Amino acid sequence: MDQALRPRRSPLFMPGANARALEKAKSLPCDAIIIDLEDAVAPDAKEEARRRAAETVASHPYGDREVIIRVNGMDTPWYHDDLAAAVAAGPDAVAVPKVGSADQVRTIAADMDGAGAPSGMGLWAMIETPRAVLECLAIAEASPRLAVLVMGTNDLTKELQAQHVPGRAPVTTALQMCVLAARAAGRVILDGVYNDVRDAEGFRAQAEEAYLMGFDGKTLIHPSQVGPANEIFAPSQAEIADARGVLEAWEAGDGSGVVTYNGRMIENLHVDTARRILALAEAIS
Repeated sequence: MDQALRPRRSPLFMPGANARALEKAKSLPCDAIIIDLEDAVAPDAKEEARRRAAETVASHPYGDREVIIRVNGMDTPWYHDDLAAAVAAGPDAVAVPKVGSADQVRTIAADMDGAGAPSGMGLWAMIETPRAVLECLAIAEASPRLAVLVMGTNDLTKELQAQHVPGRAPVTTALQMCVLAARAAGRVILDGVYNDVRDAEGFRAQAEEAYLMGFDGKTLIHPSQVGPANEIFAPSQAEIADARGVLEAWEAGDGSGVVTYNGRMIENLHVDTARRILALAEAIS
């Protein structure tokens, strides 16, 4: 599957130390499962979480869902053992928190190579600091392994000494800069988590904002967020019908360069968008 079109509407964090959570993930309709060895695991449970995550991933229990292991950061005593165990387990990708520079991406990619990672195993880099935002394009272009950028909006808001507010005005500039970098580099980019799992309306509003901003999906912390994310980040039936109409009008125009559809002028850029919508809908289905 084209990695740029692989559905990543709803990557769900699951704590690596929680056996019940890892079992429950088998029945959830999320596009991806991120088994977390970092924030969701206490220091005295790190080794157990690492072992449990590796055994779980190696048994391939999640069907077609993309599986990612988030290791602890490069500045922690657990990073190298986490990375080696993650690579050996064979997930689709390894996620690394607090990636701050292109040099760090290259170091992680070299560490993955050294651990025996196959070329198809991706790297998800979490963008969580002002410096990472300012260097996001260089980070995105640093290695062919880098497949996905993930916004770490909680840490970013803290580092900016900003506040969590509806609409996210304090971090909107940073979010948009990273979307620009991702698109310039041809990478997938995911919005950060929404903290209040009881606030379904707030989650939906923030996910819709992220969709309009250009994000490919939103990382999640609770199963109740999966359904809304899958809906919001998928092409609607109206968008699919419109895309088919655009392509039919274009093909009927026999490559004339400009045609009209429902009173709108259609050019190559509209055709490209229509094809992407239909390809994403097909990938989801």
